[in-house]
Amino acid sequence: PNLYFSISHTTRKIRKGEKEGKDYYFIDVKTFKKMIEKKQLAEWARVHNNYYGTSKKEINTNISKGFDILLDIDVQGASQIKKNYPESIHIFIMPPSFEELEKRLRGRGDLEESNIKIRLNNAKKEIEKWFKYDYVIINENLKDSVNSMLSILKSFKLKKEAQKEKIKSIILDFKRR
Repeated sequence: PNLYFSISHTTRKIRKGEKEGKDYYFIDVKTFKKMIEKKQLAEWARVHNNYYGTSKKEINTNISKGFDILLDIDVQGASQIKKNYPESIHIFIMPPSFEELEKRLRGRGDLEESNIKIRLNNAKKEIEKWFKYDYVIINENLKDSVNSMLSILKSFKLKKEAQKEKIKSIILDFKRR
């Protein structure tokens, strides 16, 4: 209930069934480049021949509301987030095989052949970066992968660093007794 799924900006065309402001904020290249110039993006990258990025405002507003933020981003964006938000957790979601990734991309039914080839070629490069992440989930089964992600989040919240303020308050209470 405390997890906010961040909505990225993109310059790609909207696909059938997608909704503006729910799936992405669909903008033109000129607007995207202005956001880069004004340093409004916490992360951005050119991926699959389109620009994608997450606004700082989107992240900071929801952090200030007490939400945990989930970003679905590529390896380029993840390295920027690691620099800009060093306390963040980085989870690499890996397909169980190249064949399975190809099957899933084709099964979507909304990608042109040229786009599938671009995505598969990008995946070959991105998979080499798995070791830069804190955790790796091999997505063989969606339910198991979601449970793994929730376990990682729960584990992180139990770290002493994440509970520092609460711990200080309890210690003060003990000292007053």
